[in-house]
Amino acid sequence: MNGQNLRQNLHNGVRVYGTLITSASPRWSQTISGLGLDFVFIDNEHTPFDRQNTAWMCQVYTALGMAPLVRIPSPDPFLACMALDGGAHGIIAPYIETPAQVRALVGSVRYRPLKGMRLQEFLAGTFEPDPELRRYLDEYNTNNLLVINIESVPALENLDKILSVEGLDAVLIGPHDLSISLGIPEQYTHPKFLQAVETILTTARHHGLGAGLHATYINALEQEIVYAKMGANLFVHQGDLMSIRYNLRNDINCLKQAMQASPPDTLSGQGLETQEVHI
Repeated sequence: MNGQNLRQNLHNGVRVYGTLITSASPRWSQTISGLGLDFVFIDNEHTPFDRQNTAWMCQVYTALGMAPLVRIPSPDPFLACMALDGGAHGIIAPYIETPAQVRALVGSVRYRPLKGMRLQEFLAGTFEPDPELRRYLDEYNTNNLLVINIESVPALENLDKILSVEGLDAVLIGPHDLSISLGIPEQYTHPKFLQAVETILTTARHHGLGAGLHATYINALEQEIVYAKMGANLFVHQGDLMSIRYNLRNDINCLKQAMQASPPDTLSGQGLETQEVHI
């Protein structure tokens, strides 16, 4: 799936699925490609990827048929252009709280390489490009989409105005930061948190935007089903290293419990000491 397909599905309410990628291992992308994902989430806000890492990852995942969405470190239009130049199909902008922030990002995601005063005049509605330039800008940015993080009480209070900005494609709730701003840290089943999530999802879908969460907690799957019933159609399920950590921890705990339940001599004579393990 490319950025254009992803944008159309988000606006049409079609569910799309991805995960956070935090490993830049050369072999990791091939493993991820067999999981049936529509997109990958590459985070430049909380991971140490540099510009070259990000660009290589964008090119690889694009070649494997998964749209790369890059979260920039701050809602800066110049950082958005930098990520798009590296091959991102979409920008995820963190901690958005005002319509002005969204308009500035729309300028960089949907109308680059128009810049400077001309871009500001266009966004303000005081300049209209001639048809040839407008066609060029539309074609140049046809694969780009803009997703914003809603993750604070001020953003909730300003939600309708934020989501009314033309050129926005989807909302991604940041559950951890939202729970902090609500004063209920990491209480993802708290009625106050669920009410905020439902408000964001309902409002986004009312505006014809994609909407969802990055579910990073252990019971993410159970909660994501709840969010789907609320209208979510954008799912960022955990992350590569998170999933390994949760599953490996569970396997090790099960193994330890099994060993405690089995006397040592019951394991002898089964050829375990001679088995060859291929990895």
